[in-house]
Parts: sequence; C-alpha cells; structure tokens
Amino acid sequence: MYLDHFGLHESPFAITPDPTFTFAAASHQDALTTLLIALRGGEGFVKVTGEVGTGKTLLCRTLLAALAQQDDAVTAYLPQPQLAPREMLRALAAELRLDARRRSAASELHAIIEQGLISEAERGRRVIVCIDEAQAMPAETLEALRLLSNLETAKRKLLQIVLFGQPELDALLSQPACRSLASRIGFAAALAPLSRADFSRYLQHRLLVAGWRGPAVFGAAARALLFHASRGVPRRANVLAHKALLLAYGDGVHRVSARHAWMALRDGRSAAAPLRAIGASA
Repeated sequence: MYLDHFGLHESPFAITPDPTFTFAAASHQDALTTLLIALRGGEGFVKVTGEVGTGKTLLCRTLLAALAQQDDAVTAYLPQPQLAPREMLRALAAELRLDARRRSAASELHAIIEQGLISEAERGRRVIVCIDEAQAMPAETLEALRLLSNLETAKRKLLQIVLFGQPELDALLSQPACRSLASRIGFAAALAPLSRADFSRYLQHRLLVAGWRGPAVFGAAARALLFHASRGVPRRANVLAHKALLLAYGDGVHRVSARHAWMALRDGRSAAAPLRAIGASA
C-alpha cells in the first residue's frame, strides 16, 4: 500500500464507517445535534434520511458513541432490518441482553422486552434502538416496532427508536399500513452531500487523522475534479481519492495532480488495469 510513502498509519479513505474519521460537515453536525436533542427530549421516533453514501451509517455509529458516554442511556443497534416481526423482536432482545429462547413466540418476546424496558426505566435509564437501512424493513415489522413504542410510563417512553434510511424510507412510511408510525415521528433530519468548501476540508481532515503531516496532498484542480465526479458524496469521494493516491504513489510523488484525479475517475479498462497493477505491487 501507499501508507509508508505518505507517512500514514492507516488508510485515510476506507469506505468502512469509522467514527474516528467523523467530519463535522454542516448537515451532519445539524443532524447529530437534532438526534441528541430529540432523544434527550424523550421523542419516541426520530428519522434520518440521506442518499447512498452520504454517511448515514457513520452518523449512526457517531450517535451510538455519543450515547455510550451518557450514564442513563442503553443502546441497541440493528444493522439488518430485513426481518420478520418475530426475528426483529428476537434480535432486539439479544441486543438488550435479555434472556429469550430461540423459538419464543412473538408475544412472548414482546413480553420479555417489555419487562426488560421496565427494569431499565426503574434504574433511570433510557433505551434507544438505532436501525440502519430502515427503508428495507417490512411494513409489518415497522408496525411491530410501533407497538413496542407504545410502552411508556406516566412521564416518558420506555423505548426510543432512530430510523436511518435512504429516501425510499419516506415512501415506505407514506404507505397506509405505516401512517400511524409516520405520525409519531417528531423530529427528522436529512443528510446532504458535501459542499465544495467542505469537500476540500473533508479530504484534508481524513489525511490528517490518518497521520499525514506534510503539505496539501490534493492540488486545487484535482480537488475540483474529484468533487465534480463524486458530487460531494463521501463514499464516492473516498473511492476516488483512494485511487488517486495509488496513482500518485505509482508515480513516486507526494501530490495528487489533475492527471491522477482524471485517471481515477475514468471508468475504462485502460484506467482499471494500471490501478490493479499498482495495488498488487504495493
């Protein structure tokens, strides 16, 4: 790899969501603030939407990390929502470390979770479940979540739910079967692509976190090309920036030029072949 060449201790543009690399772009910071305020206020349902690659999973993990610092918060994370109601209840029980048999019926699982939520409330704790890729959740599973959200004390909900999803989530919630749940979403946030100014800072931020301490790596023309090609979507930007660094490494230089950026964004086989060769030799 090019890590030693650039003096890096880890890859700066990996596509795996890593809270260490969280970049405080305006829409992401606004969304995180909205989530924390809504959850502290006791909202039962909160929604975050964004196009593919705009950082929903990273925001979810950032939220979970922030909640982990709060003594009164208990969290659960469901990354695979394509579950039938019973499987969803079983997954939630497992996340909350509740004793549920593998073959428990849905009604039994509901009762076990309810008792677990009551126990946490008696300890003064909030239970928050974050569901990623929520647009893939079956309508009947969303309804099962709504029924769980009905559980409350005289003062607050026993369970708070944050839905992270692509714009298709809005279409799902507009279906007649989901109208009741949709009406309970008190707060919503939308993630936007990076602006041109944020895009340049984003590239520099990730390099700094990864250990780079030299002058700017991406030239102005290279940044402009990468921004145009990625449309400001962080995941696309990571893929292209990674390829551009590989090309600069292959040329033995420490600055990504417009040529490197252009070669990175080309889709033809003529560009893919040297990239594979460089990656293999690295």
